[in-house]
Amino acid sequence: MSQRSSQHRVRVIVDHGSNPFEMGVATELFGLRRPEIDRPWYDFGLCAPEPAVRMHLGLFALSDVAGLDAVEEADTVIVPNRPDPDQPPNPAVCTAIARAADRGARLVSFCTGAFTLAAAGVLDGRRATTHWQWAELFEEMYPAVRLEPDVLYVADDPVYTAAGSAAALDLGLHLIRLDHGAEVANTVSRRLIFTAHREGGQRQFVDQPVPVVADTSLAPILAWIRSELATPLTIGAIASYAAVSPATLHRRFQAELGTTPLAWLTAERIALACRLLERGETRLTTIARQTGLGTAANLRTQFRRRTGLTPTAYRQRFTLTSP
Repeated sequence: MSQRSSQHRVRVIVDHGSNPFEMGVATELFGLRRPEIDRPWYDFGLCAPEPAVRMHLGLFALSDVAGLDAVEEADTVIVPNRPDPDQPPNPAVCTAIARAADRGARLVSFCTGAFTLAAAGVLDGRRATTHWQWAELFEEMYPAVRLEPDVLYVADDPVYTAAGSAAALDLGLHLIRLDHGAEVANTVSRRLIFTAHREGGQRQFVDQPVPVVADTSLAPILAWIRSELATPLTIGAIASYAAVSPATLHRRFQAELGTTPLAWLTAERIALACRLLERGETRLTTIARQTGLGTAANLRTQFRRRTGLTPTAYRQRFTLTSP
């Protein structure tokens, strides 16, 4: 009998018609060896209901793919998206997903993969998202699912769903952050040249995704905020620096980032707190001061709300320093 891997096992189910981009995202995030990260990485593999699969429009073919029995030992299962979400997915795929759900595996979908999860019966009563273009159809087909059609991704542990193809990167980095901490996730994002993590609650699309004039973008304002996180910034102070009213600042954040100034500022402060904890800082009052969160009590409240962990539990799980 072969020895079970001690690594976190990620298995991606591929099927006829699946988009290879999402498969590529999963491979890039979880499958590539990362010598710059000094810790065990994921045990990654593909599997399919048939040994040979023709993907998107028949333009790509995979052969000698492992069978669905590979799902049985997976810790994380990424399900296939479909070009025809109005059609039922392969019953064998649904059975494998349902079995994985029964034993508590983490389930992940990108784009229309939410239809696959829903068809397998694992989304009933849960929050989920999918690509905005398919949201109305999804709600018609699966009314028992609490669809959030405007967000990038939804984390309803142990089920995680992402919207369109680019949001798969955001969700994948979020999962790496959950597994390995913020510092490692930042290392991976830099490798991807994808340095700006977007929170799952941000909108799928924004009114002005690329500023018409670079000088009018929020980039210099965001850089200034990051340099001033230790100070008790207010929305009024940020608006003053940007030489706009608070209402205009709010509209610009919504237009360019799909979130509010306060939500973005809090997320940046928590991200800094994560990095400080991972580097071994134990004094919560120091972290609260350096992140602008004020008090240890507020740090604990905001940190748990954002990460689901206490600062102490986070440090014990993700510290990068030697014991």
